[in-house]
Amino acid sequence: MSSEVDNYLQRIEDLRRQVSDLIADLPAEALNWCPVEDTHDHAANSLAVLAAHIAGSEHFWIAEVVGGHPATRDRDAEFATQTTDPAELRRLLEEAGAETRAVLTTLSLADLDGTREVDGRSVPVRWGILHIIDHTALHLGHMQITYQLWMGGKSKPSPFWFERLPSGE
Repeated sequence: MSSEVDNYLQRIEDLRRQVSDLIADLPAEALNWCPVEDTHDHAANSLAVLAAHIAGSEHFWIAEVVGGHPATRDRDAEFATQTTDPAELRRLLEEAGAETRAVLTTLSLADLDGTREVDGRSVPVRWGILHIIDHTALHLGHMQITYQLWMGGKSKPSPFWFERLPSGE
């Protein structure tokens, strides 16, 4: 695996770990709570929806698009997610992570230079990988704000940038 791919994988895993840690100890009521009710356009979502959507997006962009796996994503189901336990959501995140590790660890530099077809458009492989990093970071921020609203202004500590560096860097 190239150091470039290793770096992408570390970023994706770090963000996914932060998502998983944020929801780990929450009751179902908190996970299913939406800060704005009746948003049919998904203007605001619950922590459960966002976690499921992050896992679904990672599966789509990395496994299906970059890795060429068969299409299985059900995006609409992600936005209908209700849960009784954070373990269920954390399992979805870990499944996406296992797929991501399997796909990214087999990519060559030639693969990274390639493109994939998505909805009739040619997308560079690197763009797809960077998009999932960007997308996950965006929704992690949404989740952090939703968590703070649920907790009455209290936040869960987030690691500093230097605490997120892999060992040896």
